[in-house]
Order: sequence, then structure tokens, then C-alpha cells
Amino acid sequence: MATTARERIEMRVSPEVKNLAERASAAMGCSSLTEFVTRLIREHAPTILAQQKTIELTNAQFDNFIAVCNDKTLKPSKSLLKAAKRLDSEGY
Repeated sequence: MATTARERIEMRVSPEVKNLAERASAAMGCSSLTEFVTRLIREHAPTILAQQKTIELTNAQFDNFIAVCNDKTLKPSKSLLKAAKRLDSEGY
């Protein structure tokens, strides 16, 4: 089922960027710049967003993280406690 477009994105770009987008759009077989930009957003936005909520560590980094978490002699700083409180208030 096709959906009707209801939102608008306005952009101003240099002639060089527009020409580049038009050429790439044609190379992808898109019928318009709108279709081209929409495809790029749908293809790349999920990956970009996933990267923002994923942390990848080496085994050594993870082991160090766990060791610091388990070290009872360390106390959180005031700024860390403030950040944690803010995250709590924002529902994280």
C-alpha cells in the first residue's frame, strides 16, 4: 500500500552538489531527486541510528570496563552522578 507524502524537506545546495546529486540519481535509475534522497535516507538512516546506540569494545577494553565497575574503592564523580540523574529523569 502506497502512502501519500505529507512532509516536506527543503534544502539549498551549491550548483555542484545539485549536479552531483542529479547524476547519481540518474545512475541509480531514480525518477527524481526526491526519490533519490528518499532512497538514501531509507537505506542509510537505520545504520547511522544503530551506530549511535551501539558500543563495540575489544575483549581487553571490556575486561578493563568490568574491572573498573567491580572496583569497590572507586567512587563516581559529582559530574557522573549529575549525568546519571539527568538520564534517569529523561527515562533512560
